[in-house]
Amino acid sequence: MTLDRYADAVRDLEPAAGEVETAELVVTDDVLVKAFVLGPDAAVDAHEHADATNVFHVIEGEPTVVKNDAEEALAAPAVVPNERGAVHGARNDTDERAVLTASLCPLP
Repeated sequence: MTLDRYADAVRDLEPAAGEVETAELVVTDDVLVKAFVLGPDAAVDAHEHADATNVFHVIEGEPTVVKNDAEEALAAPAVVPNERGAVHGARNDTDERAVLTASLCPLP
């Protein structure tokens, strides 16, 4: 048994260009941690959570993170807090896969 859920969860995820594959890393009554693996030219569309904070952890690659009216390419490792109501998303403008996790708490 390993305590690290990340390596096993994303090992076989290799999305094609324009696609996003996901894996749930932690699911409890009050928190969700999900991995997003973005293929080249793929995106997690901008959205918001009115009742929860969402924290991005950039794990691999260099995705462009969108937060409200700002966007920035961030190389791993990086952490981006998205407060309740903040519009947030990410896209991969590179030719390599990019991986970020999103922690959502508390669950609505």
